[in-house]
Amino acid sequence: MVLKFPAIHWHPVTRQRWGRFRGMRRGWWAFWILAGAFGASLFSEWIANDKPLWVRFGGKNYFPVVKFYPENTFTGTGRMTRPDYRALAASEAFAESRGNWMLWPPIPFGPLESLPPAGIELAGKMTVSAVPDSPVASADLDEAGRVVRVAGDVEYFGLKTGELVRDLPESIQAGMAARFANRAAGAVDGQLGGHWVSLSPYESRQTAPERIRLTFRKEVAAGTAQKAVVDEKNPVYPAGFSAPGTAGWKFTTVKEQVRFPFRPVKGHPLGIDASGRDVAARMLYALRTSLLFGMLLVAATMALGTLAGAVQGYYGGKVDLLGQRFIEIWESLPFIYVLILLGSVYGQSFGLLLAIYAVFNWIGISYYMRAEFLRLRKLPFVEAARVIGLPARKIIFRHMLPNALVPLVTFLPFSLVGAIGVMAALDYLGFGLPPPTPSWGELLAQAQEFPHAWWLVLYPSLALFAVMLAGVFTGEALRAAFDPKQFGRME
Repeated sequence: MVLKFPAIHWHPVTRQRWGRFRGMRRGWWAFWILAGAFGASLFSEWIANDKPLWVRFGGKNYFPVVKFYPENTFTGTGRMTRPDYRALAASEAFAESRGNWMLWPPIPFGPLESLPPAGIELAGKMTVSAVPDSPVASADLDEAGRVVRVAGDVEYFGLKTGELVRDLPESIQAGMAARFANRAAGAVDGQLGGHWVSLSPYESRQTAPERIRLTFRKEVAAGTAQKAVVDEKNPVYPAGFSAPGTAGWKFTTVKEQVRFPFRPVKGHPLGIDASGRDVAARMLYALRTSLLFGMLLVAATMALGTLAGAVQGYYGGKVDLLGQRFIEIWESLPFIYVLILLGSVYGQSFGLLLAIYAVFNWIGISYYMRAEFLRLRKLPFVEAARVIGLPARKIIFRHMLPNALVPLVTFLPFSLVGAIGVMAALDYLGFGLPPPTPSWGELLAQAQEFPHAWWLVLYPSLALFAVMLAGVFTGEALRAAFDPKQFGRME
């Protein structure tokens, strides 16, 4: 027996419009890019997951992505909890000689999995900084120029208590004479044997000082500090770099440590967020969440707006007047306050956010559908349907609605883009989906808390930009293809 499915017979006008849409290459390719991204996101568990796709153990096949297996299945410990597949893969039971193995998805990390810092593989680099050693010493001299007390690197400058300091610069000698005479004097610098000698500023006192302090320091040329990034296990320094141990230099070594959020590394090409979760996995799941939310919201708002606009446009009169007054009152309600209030009472959730936003977002499309039905209600085919006694329900949904779909089709991509943007904004403000649900807005909120984490700004922003741009291109092409004025003419 051969099953035959009824063929779909499209109206010639619909086929003509679809052909025009396919001819607009930018919108056509944007539509398929958006559809492909959504299709890929539906298989997020097969692309990014902390559970393997396929486990071969004890001669049997297991598929943890589609079915739950307790830990007892692989360890025999009697525990019926979820196994740690990563630890299981590193155990002796999955050694190569035993013939047990696991097949992991392309991104072997889940969107809610917090990674241990020790498990992140770094490049093994360290930064070595070298600065010239700059000895500093101080010496208290009496009026005869004899050293009374010393401190600091006195051996480098050859300073000894009881000895005279000879050949001081004239500026230093003049500064010392002014100080012993108890006259105010400013700071003085001079050179002695290739080193700097300094006197600090002096204010006159009631009695002249008995000794003056000189500061000696080594002259260091500007720009002599050096820095090199070398391998931790086998350091190879560039030519001209003073390797550790060289006399006259001070060295500091800095090794990179894992602190979340952490930059992109091997195995995590998009980086790690503030909770140690792989950004690539969360980006993929956030794509599915955003597109599902947008599509469900658009479907709900289109249905509510079409129903309200159809009833007002078809009946007109008092029904239309009362409907317009109700809409004016309803749209004056503060959406964000209602969302905050209900969220604090019932808790944040995907369904609550979708329901609240849907009951406030249908008003715009109802205006367009009301105008379409007001136009169609006076056309001959509607009058004929009323004359033959067809019920209002059949006239509205069977005869008038197919002729009023142009606003729905043309506004659908733009409504989808707006829904995705609103969801990201609400998640960014903390009024959207509950944590730890993957969301682009939540990643952007983390980026505000950690300004150095550029990957938390770049990748979610690029994803939002690409999805919204594809939606806008698709909407522009649909609007142009369904616009009768662009392809009509009067004769």
